Amino acid sequence: MSKQESPYVDSACVDGTELPGFHNLLGYRQASWEENEAVIELELEPKHLNLGGVIHGGVLTSLVDIAMAQAGTHCPFPGRMRKAITLSLTTTFTGQCSSGTIRVTGRKRAGGTRIFNSTGEVHDDKGNLLAIAEGTFRIRSGSDKPEGVPI
Repeated sequence: MSKQESPYVDSACVDGTELPGFHNLLGYRQASWEENEAVIELELEPKHLNLGGVIHGGVLTSLVDIAMAQAGTHCPFPGRMRKAITLSLTTTFTGQCSSGTIRVTGRKRAGGTRIFNSTGEVHDDKGNLLAIAEGTFRIRSGSDKPEGVPI
């Protein structure tokens, strides 16, 4: 399937309202979202750093969780979305950075009608690998159909 415009762009829904809660707090931008792959980007700010002055592991884990879930829940229908919950998530930290833009890629690798597996990678703007992850997700009720549910 070809790349589609995301229902979320720059932490806002298509109708201009902000993403709810934690998604808005993170402040990421949807770079691309298509069947089996999602890419989000985050411009690092002081609020994303830990006491050591580098990106907090919780920020990396949250973003890779979001991208991997999105990889299995693409919905090409405007005004609609598909939802999933995380059943299992493993993150391995491989690098660090304190400024610039990070790019998070989630890819669906396998799955059935309700459960799917994804992998994820986080890179800094120099291409350095910051984290790798894998997760298992369950499609929420109503989201098992391609047309999903209303946003």
